[in-house]
Amino acid sequence: MSSTEDEHLAEFKDWWTRNGKPLVTGGLLALVIVFGWQAFQKYQSNQSQGASMLYQQLLETTLTPDGKPDAARVADLAGKLNSEFGGSAYAQYGSLFVAKVAVDSGKLDDAASELKAIVAKPANPALGEIARQRLAQVLAAQNKADEALKLLEGDADKAFLATREELKGDLLVQLGRTDEANTAYQKAKAALSDEAAVGGLQIKLDDLAKGDA
Repeated sequence: MSSTEDEHLAEFKDWWTRNGKPLVTGGLLALVIVFGWQAFQKYQSNQSQGASMLYQQLLETTLTPDGKPDAARVADLAGKLNSEFGGSAYAQYGSLFVAKVAVDSGKLDDAASELKAIVAKPANPALGEIARQRLAQVLAAQNKADEALKLLEGDADKAFLATREELKGDLLVQLGRTDEANTAYQKAKAALSDEAAVGGLQIKLDDLAKGDA
């Protein structure tokens, strides 16, 4: 505890000794609620700052200039985020980085475990969708395209519709269902601007049209 916190605690104890009464009057109860709320707000702010600092360290450790992060260090920082701020968006973004490093290392089972935990209980819808799509890609790499497709059933937020439909197209191609793949790619294209629709997605459509997929 800091010296400032010690001083505040001593002041509060002194005040309570002189004025302490059972919490029965509305005025005193309101005072306690106000002080309690302020303390909670300070705690929340400190928690957020602590998580942010850990996450910044994780970013710097993972996104290295040479593209070769220290896997042990990444796991250590992500573990601290999970133990101290479990369930928060910071902790789950940390898990996404752990999954990425696991994929890069060929540890697909480990990556799947990290991603499944987020999909099961996401901190927010965006994180849930990102983890869902990455998990589908991992499952596809494990030759579990059918299982991956099931993950992508239902509606997706407009912001993620194009990537989800393109991924569905990739999975359907893997399964040899080219007509359905073409439909998925067309949906992905329709969800993008004309400028964004050119490139890799158009190449996939062209390949299907030529029967090269």
